[in-house]
Amino acid sequence: MVYNDELINIKNSVLELVDGLLKANKLLLDGFKECNTEIFEESKKNIANFNSKTNAIDNDIIRVLALYSPEAKDLREVVGFLKITNEILRASANTRSVIKGFTVVCQDIDKLIIDEYMIPMQQSTIKAISLAIEMFSISCEDELKDTFNDILVQESKTDDFYNLMQTNIIDKSSQDADFEKFHKILQTIRKGEKISDRITNIANIILYIKIGGKF
Repeated sequence: MVYNDELINIKNSVLELVDGLLKANKLLLDGFKECNTEIFEESKKNIANFNSKTNAIDNDIIRVLALYSPEAKDLREVVGFLKITNEILRASANTRSVIKGFTVVCQDIDKLIIDEYMIPMQQSTIKAISLAIEMFSISCEDELKDTFNDILVQESKTDDFYNLMQTNIIDKSSQDADFEKFHKILQTIRKGEKISDRITNIANIILYIKIGGKF
């Protein structure tokens, strides 16, 4: 298999994982709306075996480095994909933590908090993932930068929604003796907020691959 074919296969494998992450988070949004554990379990299937899948991609990347010794832009692309798989793995771990956490605490969270903060936060996360997928196929530098900035906007929204939820939940916890319950809720929501951070890192690496600069 020639070098370009190897790169195409690696890129397609990476895109397949990001698409699985997107599907998992879309289902997670549906789960929030209904507090439905069956939907949470269905969401989990889309990020199953990500550890072994990212390891397989990393092994392919290392083999390409060994066989072809790419330089300049080619090296940048190969190394970039190696870093992206790590961010995908972390994003999938965050998603899995949210699924696990909400399966336990969903019924304990005020429906108003879910509707006003959790759902729009998750919508911003989904938008960020979708935009990152688009970046893989964009070649225009200005369009790439605009899309990256759109991702930053979505990531900022998730921060804002998390901070609002945190304030709301802490206020409620001061009136409730069950501090452990509120701590678990905040831990779960924090994992959800972290997903968009991972996506922003992926988008930053895609910028590096396509136009250079620094990670």
